[in-house]
Amino acid sequence: GTTIRLIAGLVAGQPFSSFLTGTDQIRRRPMDRIVGPLRTMGANVIGRQNGRFAPLAFDASKLRGFEYDMPVASAQVKSCLILAGLFARDLTVIRQPGPARDHTERMLAAMGAPLEVYGNTIHCEKPSAALKPLEIRVPGDPSSAAFVAAAGAIVPHSQLTIAGVGVNPTRTGFFDALLEMGATIGYRNLRERSGEPIADIDVSYGELHAISLSGERIVTMIDELPILAVVASQAIGTTVIRDAGELRVKETDRIATTVSELRKLGAKIDPTLDGFSVEGPVRLMGGAVESHDDHRLAMALTVAALCAQGQTSVYGAEVTADSFPGFESTLQALGADIDMRGQEGA
Repeated sequence: GTTIRLIAGLVAGQPFSSFLTGTDQIRRRPMDRIVGPLRTMGANVIGRQNGRFAPLAFDASKLRGFEYDMPVASAQVKSCLILAGLFARDLTVIRQPGPARDHTERMLAAMGAPLEVYGNTIHCEKPSAALKPLEIRVPGDPSSAAFVAAAGAIVPHSQLTIAGVGVNPTRTGFFDALLEMGATIGYRNLRERSGEPIADIDVSYGELHAISLSGERIVTMIDELPILAVVASQAIGTTVIRDAGELRVKETDRIATTVSELRKLGAKIDPTLDGFSVEGPVRLMGGAVESHDDHRLAMALTVAALCAQGQTSVYGAEVTADSFPGFESTLQALGADIDMRGQEGA
């Protein structure tokens, strides 16, 4: 989803034609959120259902800068428009209703792009000279580290350190939530590389308590909400997640699939229109669950299995490689009893 939306911004202003498509899942992801503003900038783009879905076809275009008020905070949409703005005449102004991931702004600023950030407003325009190359050392992905941290927080007697994780403040919502729930978690060896803050994260098992999450905080942990539901099942009280309707249009409807699959393991979880509520603590019971071809759901279910009584089979677990190659071997190295069986499950 990130790749096709960012590339769309990159090719929208080029003097040649481009055709973007992807897997069945990608072709179900909403693209009108970028196609609409790109067309306003002058992009010649067509797509299925008037550009609502991929495939997307771009013809040679000359873009113009514009001012755009984003209806929801989205790093993918923002980054798409920033990249398009680098090929547009005049100034592009993007206003977001709340904070969202800012990796694109940090990297482009380090490369010398004419880009300025004023709170939740970004100004960018076409560079007068070529951007400067960078030597970039990519930090550990906090969205992937979240699953390992969750395992450390809910599996009894666990104690672990996750080294070299990116702790950009727009990405640490899950770790902030763990702290609020009472988890034993801390940052060590804070440093900065390529404009991104990095730290080693210590996590250990402890008693957790329910919390309520909504508003701007949701954006900082949207991809981690399925694993947060697992953590909440082991916390005392009822955890409530609101304002997470974006989960409905991820690789799957992550509200529906998270609820249906965790219920199979005995979790007390109920869906709402824009989130869910989870009552805990509950002793999960092993069973057969399905990834629905969703990498984050597969990892969340695998972590849930680590604190469930009996054996759990996660079918379609090979999709974890979409965002965390080596996920299973990482957990095995930490002591988890995991058996991968071909391409059928774990």
